[in-house]
Amino acid sequence: MLQGKQQKLTTAGKVWVWCQEVDLNSLEGQLRAPRGGPQTFPRHRIQVWLIRLSTSILLWTCLIQLLALCQLWHPHLRGWPPCLDQGDFHVHASAVSDAVNLSSHKSFHVGKFPLPLPRKYKNNGYLLVSCNGGLNQMRAAICDMVAIARHLNLTMVIPDLDKTSFWADPSEFQDIFDVKHFIMSLRDEVRIVKEVPSKYQRRLRQGKVLSMPPVSWSDDSYYINQILPLLKKNKILHFYKTDTRLANSGLPLDMQKLRCRVNYEALQFIPQLEELGTRLVRILQANGPFLVLHLRYEMDMLAFSGCTHGCLETETEKLTQLRYAYPWWKEKIIDSEQKRLDGLCPLTPEEIALVLRALGYSKETQIYIAAGEIYGSDRRMASLHAAYPNIVRKEMLLSPKDLQPFQNHSSQMAALDYLVAIESDIFIPTYDGNMAKVVEGHRRYLGFRKTVLLDRKRLVELLDQYDNGTLHWDDFSLAVKDAHKDRLGMPTARRVIPEKPKEEDYFYANPQECLS
Repeated sequence: MLQGKQQKLTTAGKVWVWCQEVDLNSLEGQLRAPRGGPQTFPRHRIQVWLIRLSTSILLWTCLIQLLALCQLWHPHLRGWPPCLDQGDFHVHASAVSDAVNLSSHKSFHVGKFPLPLPRKYKNNGYLLVSCNGGLNQMRAAICDMVAIARHLNLTMVIPDLDKTSFWADPSEFQDIFDVKHFIMSLRDEVRIVKEVPSKYQRRLRQGKVLSMPPVSWSDDSYYINQILPLLKKNKILHFYKTDTRLANSGLPLDMQKLRCRVNYEALQFIPQLEELGTRLVRILQANGPFLVLHLRYEMDMLAFSGCTHGCLETETEKLTQLRYAYPWWKEKIIDSEQKRLDGLCPLTPEEIALVLRALGYSKETQIYIAAGEIYGSDRRMASLHAAYPNIVRKEMLLSPKDLQPFQNHSSQMAALDYLVAIESDIFIPTYDGNMAKVVEGHRRYLGFRKTVLLDRKRLVELLDQYDNGTLHWDDFSLAVKDAHKDRLGMPTARRVIPEKPKEEDYFYANPQECLS
């Protein structure tokens, strides 16, 4: 390329010298007088000379301008936007080719640029991942595993999703997430494949692959010093129980930013889910502002947590039996009332109805319920419906035909709620589970959208005082508002508690490294 430029400049110089010689020879002939005769200056010859000189100057100027334009647009002609270089794709990771279907959500609105160049590195081995839990627990785990694979220079195989949990969802990764987008948008960071090479398939079928759960809340040194040697020796490693396997804080900045990049840009839902989620948002927005209430009062949560406040005796017995039926729910004997007083239970539908009123939300507020089936059904929802008649769910806004492909697939249905939740005017979770935390963080990433983070311990205290008559409504409402004036998803430092990662702020609820 450089030699081509030099040849162009040399040719241009020769043209310029030739033009000068021609014009000078012409001028010399015109000025040379016959011997012994007077010098004459024919006017028409001088005019011709001036025209030739002006034309030469004009042609040379045009040539210089053309070369300057070529230099200016050279990066763009190579396939890169003129205002970006390859390094910018570390930030603008969702910039992919026109063939990739980008999300309609703001987090993916970074334009359509050429694919990032693949990162070249010596592969230290293959990482297989089996996720556990619900959609958002698995989502966070996938982000962690990609960051680990990148840090250790591994090739990652498309993760397996949990099919044996309470929800028994048979969905595969490709049933929920856009596989092509996932692989291609991250190819400048880590190599991702759909399956291990054929030379490892036999070992895989025979179960001769090292399989282990990583240590929870580990920093990068654990993976460098303990996991990488295993991979170099075995060349293939299987991780199971992959939730919360990276520390919230204290990791290299590039790892933290890659976790965000995977979460907010690479993990895009399949087009069918994206389109249906967009339609839900448009239907809601057509009726004005809307609030998404993540009412985590479902059977699995109540059985797991042991929270039975307001349940009938038969309902409590059923929840207890369910808790004992799942061996991985380790806590069996639970004091429900004490747990509620400690703020560790999801608010009931009756409680959240009072809290919404106390916070000042009018009866006309449009509320979208992001949840599965509420435990206790109509009996438990009666007071909330009475206080807020404009309550809707996806099943009310979409036809059975629209939802039919996703029925009996809890993770796919949860994906629809997720898409609506991040786009809502206000998001209020009644419990700080995985969806609540991941949506909170995503809304921060989108510009600190309003998220009311309920102080359940304080609310239970105020609710009990109001119920027993020691606190009048006006005082109750004022106290509820005062308790939440600084809990609206605004910028804040992530709280770190050394040696107690479960009690500190979750990375995906407040990814502060990615918000500046």
